[in-house]
Amino acid sequence: MKFLIVGSGGREHALSWKLSQSPLVTQQFVAPGSDAIGLLDKTTSVPIAVDQIDQLVEFAKKEQIDLTVVGPEAPLVAGIVDRFQKEKLKVFGPSQAAAQLEGSKRFTKELLEESKVPTAGYTVVTDPKEALKQIEKRKALPVIKADGLAGGKGVILPETKEEAAQAIDEIMVQRRFGDAGNTVILEERMVGEEVSVIGLSDGKEVCVWESSQ
Repeated sequence: MKFLIVGSGGREHALSWKLSQSPLVTQQFVAPGSDAIGLLDKTTSVPIAVDQIDQLVEFAKKEQIDLTVVGPEAPLVAGIVDRFQKEKLKVFGPSQAAAQLEGSKRFTKELLEESKVPTAGYTVVTDPKEALKQIEKRKALPVIKADGLAGGKGVILPETKEEAAQAIDEIMVQRRFGDAGNTVILEERMVGEEVSVIGLSDGKEVCVWESSQ
């Protein structure tokens, strides 16, 4: 089988490393890949950016890729899986609709609330002045989260009201994370152990992996 892995970070390196060990894999391409990824057996880096979805589709067709695996959140939120499926290409990853869970914290919080899944209390704000008012009204400092994708940097835990005000200014006024900061979530701060539980679903059944921390 021939694989195409989309991405260039540690996640994609791990995927490439493991897939390269499978006797089922004859060749794999990683776009855009990295110098380290390119050293793996049966692996070639391809200079196509993760957001160049049309080029990735054409490459998958040209190379007759059997399965494409998408690592980063941004192309998933942009609808890469839907695009591949439209072209009858096999691809592993959530649809654009499902990727909203990662692409918008507001969407996720509202879905959790609607589905009666326990979640920390929160307030949605779209104006920096209103955000500061909400912070001032609270007894405890909130966790401040940019609504959209921010490269893993969009969550801030201020220790003082001054730090909270600075965070709001950076996210909503200076626009440190661009459009990801158009909306901000002020979330109840919860203290304790954090654990990640990941599951795979085909839309009907769920396979839950072991938890990690």
